[in-house]
Amino acid sequence: MNEISRFNLAVRHHPALVAEAETAADVAEALAHAAARDLPVAVQATGHGAVQAADGAVLILTSRMRSLSIDPEERTATIGAGCTWAEVVRAAAPFGLAPLCGSASGVGAVGFTLGGGIGPLARSYGFAADHVRSLTVVTPDGAVRIADPGSEPDLFWALRGGKSGFGVVTSLTVDLFPLATVWGGGFYYAAADAPAVLRAYQRWAPGLPETLTTSLAFLRLPPLPQLPPPLRGQFVAHLRVASVEPQEALLAPMLGVAEPVLGGVGELPYTQLDRVHNDPTDPMPAVERSTLLRELTPETVEALLAVAGPSVELPIPVVEIRHLGGALGREPKEPNAVGGRDGAFNVLAIGLPGSDPGAVVGALAPWSTGGSLINMHGSDLTTTGRAWPEATRRRLAEIRRNVDPGNLFRIGHTAPR
Repeated sequence: MNEISRFNLAVRHHPALVAEAETAADVAEALAHAAARDLPVAVQATGHGAVQAADGAVLILTSRMRSLSIDPEERTATIGAGCTWAEVVRAAAPFGLAPLCGSASGVGAVGFTLGGGIGPLARSYGFAADHVRSLTVVTPDGAVRIADPGSEPDLFWALRGGKSGFGVVTSLTVDLFPLATVWGGGFYYAAADAPAVLRAYQRWAPGLPETLTTSLAFLRLPPLPQLPPPLRGQFVAHLRVASVEPQEALLAPMLGVAEPVLGGVGELPYTQLDRVHNDPTDPMPAVERSTLLRELTPETVEALLAVAGPSVELPIPVVEIRHLGGALGREPKEPNAVGGRDGAFNVLAIGLPGSDPGAVVGALAPWSTGGSLINMHGSDLTTTGRAWPEATRRRLAEIRRNVDPGNLFRIGHTAPR
């Protein structure tokens, strides 16, 4: 792929200028260029979060900002803006430590964290943004600022969950946890059993302790030769589970519903955490929509089966339900701008270009909180404000107006103004 390629191939950039930044000074120069010409600014590391083309913009690529250091005594990682979670996981592993990465370690660590960030152990530890110690950010005026609890308190609050619109984060320092291994994995069920599996999940998940994080996805898989025969070209229900300790007894209600066609659970090195979700690793075109649910009821399940079950033909390869709550529902010691803490479940629909994943999440409106997780909100930029509660939106807007009065950061998932 060339330098401005992105993971989401549905978004094609046609920028006025591409700035391949290696230092904060490079970023400041690119921002000055944009400000002098009133050009919008977009930022990209891996392009997993691309939702809007950076047409006519100054596109700052951070993929060359690859500094990475581990402090085993402090249990922290200081991560350059171009690093992926896979790199952080590998660097921390020799010390028996691990970061709170997402389900796919190829995602950029900084962009993931700025939007909150939930991973396979999220119910136990909360959002990735809850465990940020400090951030280095170049604001639109070209200043390099350190945001932490003792300095730049507004920026420190806003950058952890406000996603973007305040500047270019060149690095951040996050907590690491003493996790050399994780217990987890998943089970794939045939299409004929998918409705029963979903109904069982609705009964099972709400009562789980926060030591167990789970999700259930309906997958319409392509007939690719690299897929195992039981999955190749099939509709399957994929149950994913992860914990810091074995939880076999808790799985009994789900394993008694139907015989999986593939899968299993056990102790995994943290470096193999991707095996829990088995998310795609190759770039692809995708259109996303999501919604937060206040509850998952039998009626919710039937509504979802009616629009996305195995009997429905639609170009929506993924419909996923993630169980939230636990530590995700609690404010961290240092409050931040992360939204969605009131959600009990998150539903994400990923469709092919030209499809309407919004119809899937729209069918669940009676059970929705009205909110969304900004990292999974999708490309409907007219509704991104619902990713934060009203008081958070107002504070984010005030901070953004103060730090970006020229509205340079007006592309993509930016905080409200």
